[in-house]
Amino acid sequence: MALARVDLDGNPIKPMTICMIGAGGFIGSHLCEKLMAETPHKVLALDVYNDKIKHLLEPAGSHPWFDRIQFHRLNIKNDSRLEGLIKMADLTINLAAICTPADYNTRPLDTIYSNFIDALPVVKYCSENGKRLIHFSTCEVYGKTIGSFLPKDSPLRQDPEYYVLKEDASPCIFGSIEKQRWSYACAKQLIERLIYAEGAENGLDFTIVRPFNWIGPRMDFIPGIDGPSEGVPRVLACFSNNLLRHEPLKLVDGGQSQRTFIYIKDAIEAVLLMIENPARANSQIFNVGNPNNEVTVRQLAEMMIEVYSKVSGEPSLEAPTVDVSSQEFYGVGYDDSDKRIPDMTIINRQLGWNPKTSLWDLLESTLTYQHRTYAEAVKQATAKPAAN
Repeated sequence: MALARVDLDGNPIKPMTICMIGAGGFIGSHLCEKLMAETPHKVLALDVYNDKIKHLLEPAGSHPWFDRIQFHRLNIKNDSRLEGLIKMADLTINLAAICTPADYNTRPLDTIYSNFIDALPVVKYCSENGKRLIHFSTCEVYGKTIGSFLPKDSPLRQDPEYYVLKEDASPCIFGSIEKQRWSYACAKQLIERLIYAEGAENGLDFTIVRPFNWIGPRMDFIPGIDGPSEGVPRVLACFSNNLLRHEPLKLVDGGQSQRTFIYIKDAIEAVLLMIENPARANSQIFNVGNPNNEVTVRQLAEMMIEVYSKVSGEPSLEAPTVDVSSQEFYGVGYDDSDKRIPDMTIINRQLGWNPKTSLWDLLESTLTYQHRTYAEAVKQATAKPAAN
């Protein structure tokens, strides 16, 4: 018989029911897998699509967890069932969002509604019904670093005080209103402030998660294969798509922005600790990233080219990258942050968590999945019809 699960303080963990909004997405699918495989918890999985969790929803008896996950197809914008499902659960996790940079300029209204307006009822129902909430925000709430405003030759740009992002101290700095790229970050910041205020004024038990570039299998989509032909996914899937099609990887404004990347499986370990340790996680805002995996976007592209050649056995292109302007790639109104490096003090203190997987290892795992899953479909889609 399996040993009883205990929290970080040695207390027994009681099975709970979790209402997961956005369960069919990248993060939600990995979190559902983790919960089904390693815990006794039940999941009410809410989403418009379930393609990424179909393997968890097999007919009764196919898996030991068949009675612990229920899929509810709904859009939280306009579904009267939402409050009832939140009431049925002990905890609500809100993952629903438009969170692709290509949309921030072209669909700023949808972006703001998705990340602020549509989240309001979720916060309201949790607060009014005394339910705990784990809300997924973004590292983009920090915007630009203080260091980015210093002269380019200033030695202070290299001082961590001017670029490491701290949950309880770093300011949130955005571009001008004309830079609609910040529609996402502003909407996310405002819902964070509302959640924090609900905690302060009405006693809402909440945890806010700020992901720093979580990447891995099932992230986003491959355009024209398992998503819209005209769509532009986030950087990992965008570069993966180029590699699968034997096209040069497009580096926006030379790929000079610096980012840290974390393996989805490491990040999900952190989320499970938040779920099962409310005494340590409530009223906290957590950075979840891997500061050891910092590269420029150009360096990321170069690593992905090398890793993909290894896992696919295919030679890389003679000119594997090409520079494009942000206006050409994203349209008018794009702006960017220079660095996103998380301070890990709070999550390490509260939950004892640190990431484990190196950037090379997570890219090898992810690109192996991408090649195995999509290479043949891309090959067929791009094959030219035979001449008569």
